[in-house]
Amino acid sequence: MAKIGSFKKVSDELRGDITTLTFQAKAVRITPEDDVRGDAPTHRVFYRDVEVGAAWTRKSKDERPYLSVKIDDPSFIAPIYARLHEGDEGECDLVWTRSVPRGGRD
Repeated sequence: MAKIGSFKKVSDELRGDITTLTFQAKAVRITPEDDVRGDAPTHRVFYRDVEVGAAWTRKSKDERPYLSVKIDDPSFIAPIYARLHEGDEGECDLVWTRSVPRGGRD
């Protein structure tokens, strides 16, 4: 796993940047959904004004909350799956993983 982004809480959103070897996105926003039902995403991911992904609230084995994030774009070979969790000094770290999260869709 590798850290590919950093986010900070601004109002009710998380704002930050995502950087990989082939992808750079500044001013990414993760916004909460107002009315979540069933397995629907709890958050939407935007780059500029374009929706590029979704996120689901989850808990780790030790009950710490995190967001399971899926980012996709037509230029990607496959979606990027990552976890967003609170890091040092109130920053949230976006950590990439190659494997598909449990359940296979979030």
